[in-house]
Amino acid sequence: MTKPGRTLLKVQGLTKRFGGLVAVNNMTFDVHEHEVLGLIGPNGSGKTTTMNLISGAFPPSDGSITMNGQRLSGLAAHQIARRGVSRTFQLVRVLPGLSLVDNVVAGAAFGYRKRWGAEAEQFARGLLERIGLGDHMHLPVGSLTYIDQKRLELARALAGEPEVLLLDEWLAGLNPTELQEGIDLIAELRREGRTIILVEHVMDAIRSLCDRCVVMNSGAKIAEGTPRDVLSDPEVIRAYLGDE
Repeated sequence: MTKPGRTLLKVQGLTKRFGGLVAVNNMTFDVHEHEVLGLIGPNGSGKTTTMNLISGAFPPSDGSITMNGQRLSGLAAHQIARRGVSRTFQLVRVLPGLSLVDNVVAGAAFGYRKRWGAEAEQFARGLLERIGLGDHMHLPVGSLTYIDQKRLELARALAGEPEVLLLDEWLAGLNPTELQEGIDLIAELRREGRTIILVEHVMDAIRSLCDRCVVMNSGAKIAEGTPRDVLSDPEVIRAYLGDE
């Protein structure tokens, strides 16, 4: 495992209400530099809502999110991207009207480093090569396989050169061969020392990729620790499997 560094991102008392529904309830956790943090829990536990709060898709009802000591909560999504947070989505979001290269250039132009023009295009081509799409650059986006669309979305997120990368069920929907390719790709990113928050249901990925896990159920944190510790926690087992 990569040795974690300083505290990079702090989530404190984070709460999100939708009318009478409390989707995220008083969540508090830290993310350390160079760490892969798994955000896990059964369906409907509030994981994606938490990612949406961190990335600025939703404003929090209460609580705060800070990165490098600067407040992110309350900023618009594009402002948070400029400060170094990039993400992928639970349902793949690519730009079908643009080429593969221009999809990635969009991430570079609106991300942390603000690359433009020929520099951004060269950078985008290098990222597509790196994630295994080098031979597909000439193809229309609509002809890509599902995993290649996921690769493209990941390349666009990486093009923003984020300090924190949010991966929301990036491995979902892949066949066994694609799943192993996806785990290997994320493992390569963690070897580079990237800071990643990973929402995932694939426990083999959680065990092999994550330094720590935060477990959610019904919007609240019920456990935090190493994958081995939290996955053997009786309360976590009950959340996934029920009292039986």
